Amino acid sequence: MRIYVAATLRSFFQKQDHIEAEGGSVREVLNALIKAFPETKEALFTEDGGLREFIRIFAGSEDHTSQDHWDLPLPKETELLLLPVIAGGAADKEEQEKRPVLISDERRKEIKLDDKEIDRFSKHLMLKEIGVKGQKRFRAARVAVFGAGALGSPVIQYLAGAGVGFLRVIDEKEVLVSDLQSQPIHSLRDVNRPKAASAKDSIRNIDRSIETETVNTPVSAENITELIEDCDLVLDCSDQFKSRYLINDACALYRIPLIFGAVYQFEGEVAILNVGDGPCLRCIFPSPPPPGLVPSCASGGTISPLSGIAGSIMATEALKLLAEIGDSLSGKLLTIDSLYLRSHLLSVHKSDTCPICGKAPTLTEVEDFDYEDFCGLKEDESELPVEGIEPEELMARIEQGEPVTIIDVREPHERAIHRFPNAIAIPIGQLARRQKELDPQVDTVFICKEGKRSILAVNTLREAGYQGPMFNLKGGIDAAKDIVFSNEGAWL
Repeated sequence: MRIYVAATLRSFFQKQDHIEAEGGSVREVLNALIKAFPETKEALFTEDGGLREFIRIFAGSEDHTSQDHWDLPLPKETELLLLPVIAGGAADKEEQEKRPVLISDERRKEIKLDDKEIDRFSKHLMLKEIGVKGQKRFRAARVAVFGAGALGSPVIQYLAGAGVGFLRVIDEKEVLVSDLQSQPIHSLRDVNRPKAASAKDSIRNIDRSIETETVNTPVSAENITELIEDCDLVLDCSDQFKSRYLINDACALYRIPLIFGAVYQFEGEVAILNVGDGPCLRCIFPSPPPPGLVPSCASGGTISPLSGIAGSIMATEALKLLAEIGDSLSGKLLTIDSLYLRSHLLSVHKSDTCPICGKAPTLTEVEDFDYEDFCGLKEDESELPVEGIEPEELMARIEQGEPVTIIDVREPHERAIHRFPNAIAIPIGQLARRQKELDPQVDTVFICKEGKRSILAVNTLREAGYQGPMFNLKGGIDAAKDIVFSNEGAWL
């Protein structure tokens, strides 16, 4: 049986995108995978043997994540897909009746198109599915876009180009030079400017009649309701698990359709949530992965056009929802693999046990509960804290000739950009079986890009029984590169 592995999990499978394994059921295949790749056990399963909640298993297009399905016999030609969060079907008459009406006829009829707009949107007006009614719905629509980065760029550009009447852009970050590669909404002159402000300028350059509102503050439980409650549609183009779950929760509670998009390296995901009987994000992925286990777009990289592909699909789905046309991605998860030219349209379903949209919801309002704790961003008080070391202190110890073992847990392509002098490269998945390479009498410092995966590395070795002193380089290579590489020549 062939198993396709999403890019975020491939480091546990020797970088392979697909694997052939013997087995006639999901359980047999998983056992074969663990036997062939022992490091995958920690990545895929919790300590009590359950599948981690940020992973889904699909057999063909059907969801087989529940252990109730693991012993069902599968044909040999079945293809399994291991899909972590990076986060179709024909529209028959019944599906048409379920389609949400986001723009009422009263609001649509209030919109008047002048001669300039008729000329401007002529290509839409020629489409019988859109026509004048659809274009008026675009003009009447109020849409919130969370994130003005790689995904947000094509989304904002195409929604503005389509004539959406109101756009609220939420992003607290500033434009970096490295953003220009995949975020064409910004230009060199926008570097160090707020992304939201830069996006507003781009919208004005496309269509000055669009009402644009920008928010340059982080998303929180305190402001999320205000950001979405007056909108017809929300698009999640953010890049943090904390934001994604917060946006999802608020949209689910207020029954506002949410278009979800995510990209990583060469892979993308798009889904429509909170529509009709469709699921929310927590129905599909009840919780995010532990920090560092699945690398982020920032640490793992993304090929530039991929964001354009996924973002364009998100914008298309948004316009289809507003115009009430076509098939819906509600109840479906579209995955895109641009490296191997594969895509999957997977069926996903509402969960009866979902705390927000299930049969017995426990969350009935947007609560100010601890999202950092929910997303696993806080250290467990029952665990020993991971001791950190500042870059300056590490450099001083190296220059003084003190014995220090440095372990680099980054991916090979990351090390190619900034190779830490004299560091030993050991992926996290190999640490347990390679711990004999470390000297427990010498301090070991773990490094990664941002100082998050290195914390996971320390805890992984602790669980494996390693007793030597271990430290995390605070802030990772990002915090140390100006110090490390300015002195690199003196150490070689």
